[in-house]
Amino acid sequence: MSPMRAKALPFVGLPHGAERPETAPAPPIEGQQLWKIAPERLNPDLARRLPLEFLKKQCAIPIVLEEGTIAIALADLLNVEAYDAIVGILGQACPRVRCPAPEIENAISQCYYQAEGRQDRDDREIEEMISPDTTASTNSVQTHAEDLLNIADKAPAIKLVNKILFEAVRRRASDIHIEPYESELKVRFRVDGVLHNVLSLPRQQMSALLSRLKIMANLNIAEHRLPQDGQSRVKIGEELMDIRVSVIPTAGGERMVLRLLDRGRGALGLEDAGFGPETLKTFRELIGISHGIVLLTGPTGSGKTTTLYAALNELNNEERNILTVEDPVEYQLPGVGQMQIKPKINLTFASSLRHILRQDPDIIMIGEIRDLETAEIAIQASLTGHLVLSTLHTNDAPSAVTRLIDMGIEPYLISSSVVGVMAQRLLRTICPDCRQPCQAQDIAEIPAELRQPGTSDARLYKGTGCETCLQTGYVGRTGICELMIVDDEIRDLVVQRRGAHVVKQAALRAGMTTLRQDGLRKALAGVTTLEEVYRVTQDSVSTSREVSEHAGT
Repeated sequence: MSPMRAKALPFVGLPHGAERPETAPAPPIEGQQLWKIAPERLNPDLARRLPLEFLKKQCAIPIVLEEGTIAIALADLLNVEAYDAIVGILGQACPRVRCPAPEIENAISQCYYQAEGRQDRDDREIEEMISPDTTASTNSVQTHAEDLLNIADKAPAIKLVNKILFEAVRRRASDIHIEPYESELKVRFRVDGVLHNVLSLPRQQMSALLSRLKIMANLNIAEHRLPQDGQSRVKIGEELMDIRVSVIPTAGGERMVLRLLDRGRGALGLEDAGFGPETLKTFRELIGISHGIVLLTGPTGSGKTTTLYAALNELNNEERNILTVEDPVEYQLPGVGQMQIKPKINLTFASSLRHILRQDPDIIMIGEIRDLETAEIAIQASLTGHLVLSTLHTNDAPSAVTRLIDMGIEPYLISSSVVGVMAQRLLRTICPDCRQPCQAQDIAEIPAELRQPGTSDARLYKGTGCETCLQTGYVGRTGICELMIVDDEIRDLVVQRRGAHVVKQAALRAGMTTLRQDGLRKALAGVTTLEEVYRVTQDSVSTSREVSEHAGT
């Protein structure tokens, strides 16, 4: 059978960097490669004539070419069964085009979840449930579980939850906040560390929405007085997501936060953390020693656990026995024994560590040092020939040693066991699609001591906002850090119980780069903006003071 040809059509897509000569003849539609399906090629009404499960299983979708020509995009052109079935439903013969499977999956998601017509219908169905018959007050002690189950199992409630989850994944959100107020229910997403208002719902929808999410997380839907924690797992397109659910009672009703964990994402390497070459080299030397404690510090959501996973992934081999104690286990690491604490049955960090030490470990990772007992066991493990990796909640690296002293650890034990402390933060990175240079004079805001050689005339950059970054100007995040090596001078200061500011001065004299210095250098390199650096490092000592102290040595 000869390939079908049509009128001269523009390419729907070409490999990156390739250009089609203007004088070249149009290629045949049948069998041509589409590298990307443009949004204007999609027809949601046409695609929804076919079952969603069928399209996903067969990795196929009908698309529209120029002048209304309908073609069938297939990941495998030899999938005759799928082609014949689609042609039979559409009732007309169509040419075939080959498309990468991820492009087809993305097109299916757009047609089924992002189409305006479907969105309007879903919104109308959601509005139908706002009536006295289906509304239950979460503050009422007479609410029955059976009634809430009926509400949660209704189609509008399910569609509302699915809509929120899908939108959160599309926007790359790490957390979903559902917050009740006197007259409304707010839904906010945390994207790249910053909260954004996404949806405002009538308060009457609170019962149905929270009950549905509680059912998914195996929580008690009739309990409104006590905090609850649960977890669930959903598949959105090709992405498998773990969802950690936390519910607390507030004056306005139950407040819920959902933490989204992408199980399909592989463990990051240390090269992906954003550390500079010197910092990366020094950190690798630290985690390469046979014994001692390496601490990572920073607030919640600063990337500490991700860095720990990256370090374990690099250390993991057949010659080492690596065991972890976590709360919870966020990502599975092949070849690593991971234990999740369960306080309800008295399986705490401290009790888990006692048992782990009998398992002949070489490396131990503790999710967080929270109390004196855990800290004491970690120090004893490091002094008996184990490498211990863990985290603390402090604002900077020097404060970690004073935090351990405040817990009740003797200073001589800290100086003997802790070999290094790294404080972390995450900075949003400028969107590459809308990245524009700022005014040249803006670089004067950065102290001259921090400028790299040859960058005195460099220009800073910022994102103007586009569809890729959802009009924020930022896409993704990168790490900044300050790595403090515990040398002899710092050990002496710790034994003398000197304050964190004295320890910091000693670390600066030894060459430590502070969080703000690292962030400003990333701004100079065009990775992020000055505003983002100042926002994230506002709890740091002023740059001018840090530089003067460093220069004075």
